[in-house]
Amino acid sequence: MSTSDQQAPPPRLAVPELLIGVGLLACAAAVAWQTLAIPVSPLYSKVGPTVFPYITMTGMVILSLLLIVAALRGGWQPEEEKETPTDWKAMGFVVAGLVANLLLIQPLGFTAASVIMFVLICHGFGSRHPLRDALLGLILALAAYFGFAKALGVNIGAGFIENQLNTVINAIIGIVRG
Repeated sequence: MSTSDQQAPPPRLAVPELLIGVGLLACAAAVAWQTLAIPVSPLYSKVGPTVFPYITMTGMVILSLLLIVAALRGGWQPEEEKETPTDWKAMGFVVAGLVANLLLIQPLGFTAASVIMFVLICHGFGSRHPLRDALLGLILALAAYFGFAKALGVNIGAGFIENQLNTVINAIIGIVRG
């Protein structure tokens, strides 16, 4: 047989990519389960509190199925990327940032926990400027906190920093109103 008659081998199953797709599908199932637990008042005519969770869940299901199909076809990573070894130290910093946020949000508040998480994850991704990362994390965390707390009225974990800023903001508003 000549080389032109040989067919390319069928693509191998990409296990890591398959696990990501299955994990996302499991998350979508958790969203569906929790959305079913949301009480819906008969006062809502068409758009109730479950519409956006169901939209999110539908998007997650579609994405997970596309990821699973891609994994069954050999994955989405180029071959040379699959050969690259995992940087476990960097992965450790990213995981440490996520765990730190989980453990510190209650005692320290959203902003402090988010800044610590941001700095650790930036370090895991290769940044060597912790002060710049902390300042940027502080700006983003405060924007997110006040966006949720003031604009939407959702408490996402007020701590010392948020309480002090709320006191200052309320004092300024009191002075302005006279």
